[in-house]
Amino acid sequence: QVQVVESGGGLVQAGGSLRLSCTVSGRPGVRAAMGWFRQAPGKEREFVAHVSWDGRNTYYGDSVKGRFTISRANAENTVHLQMNSLKPEDTAVYYCAAVVFGAVRQFTANEYDYWGQGTQVTVSS
Repeated sequence: QVQVVESGGGLVQAGGSLRLSCTVSGRPGVRAAMGWFRQAPGKEREFVAHVSWDGRNTYYGDSVKGRFTISRANAENTVHLQMNSLKPEDTAVYYCAAVVFGAVRQFTANEYDYWGQGTQVTVSS
């Protein structure tokens, strides 16, 4: 059974940094492309970042470009999201997602196969 587990959320002041981590387990030998989404209260789920299965290609949502960095760790199917220069509008539940079947083309939520439970990020002004 595939499991997606996020960690690293918390409370930080505006201008600060946080690093989120995500590990996908249950598919040994399969390297998954992985992404991060976020959802603030009353808003739709928003694409944040994506990294290809081999780590060579990364993509970002417009609102986080230049501030967030997604990377793959040495461990299989573990990714990090380094978030710098955080703003109050970055406050949301952040979800990690994995693609095992098919490919991601438009970075929409329905392209991802497995999801984590989410981790809260709160940025105070």
